[in-house]
Amino acid sequence: MAPAVERDPLEMEVRERPLPAHVGIIMDGNGRWAEERGLPRLEGHREGSNSVREVTRTARRIGVQALTLYAFSAQNWSRPADEVAGLMDLLREYLASERQEILENGIRLDAIGELERLPRFVREPLDSVREASARNRGMVLTLALSYGGQEEIAAAAEELVRRARAGRLPPGPIDVETFASALWTGGLPPVDLVIRTSGETRVSNFLLWQSAYAEFIFVDTLWPEFRARQFLEAVLEYQKRERRFGLTSAQLPK
Repeated sequence: MAPAVERDPLEMEVRERPLPAHVGIIMDGNGRWAEERGLPRLEGHREGSNSVREVTRTARRIGVQALTLYAFSAQNWSRPADEVAGLMDLLREYLASERQEILENGIRLDAIGELERLPRFVREPLDSVREASARNRGMVLTLALSYGGQEEIAAAAEELVRRARAGRLPPGPIDVETFASALWTGGLPPVDLVIRTSGETRVSNFLLWQSAYAEFIFVDTLWPEFRARQFLEAVLEYQKRERRFGLTSAQLPK
């Protein structure tokens, strides 16, 4: 007889409560983690990739529908050239190392942002995994790369103008659903939970439209130390909150 599998009580508790459909994470603190240890900043990003791997596995295992990770902002291009180059190398390594696991676990990989700014040696493996996983029906893992929320909203407005000029958008008021369909995240559910690591308490231009009614959880843990347990603790905190969407507590279903 096979030995019984020991289950994490925290994970079991999380599974028993309503899950956030879409979780966004601002992965902050890689550089500080490395500097505190006298290491090059790139080593913090490298260790942070292990957190990406563990958190992604945990989110898929408990049944989260969509996970969006803020991997590289539009403003990050202004960082030192050697750090940017190192980040691009790490991204290429991640895509190569995780391709098989993504495909075997039914995950659909996507990416949002000004992707044309990424170097070809990153775009090609990214496009390859996106295409290979496009028919997967498990969790959607979205990498926000060269991404900015304001830039996304501006791009959506331009897309609606193109639709109107092409006769694919009738004249008249633009409602919320129509605008949302032009966003890079079109097709994904609204964001229920945004987690930011490292103790910072700002949104840094991340999913500004999509997180209109999200719950925000800020944790002091630096991203390279944010693993399965910290992720589950954040989800559990979300599950304990009352989500009213403009209603009063008395109006909520019992």
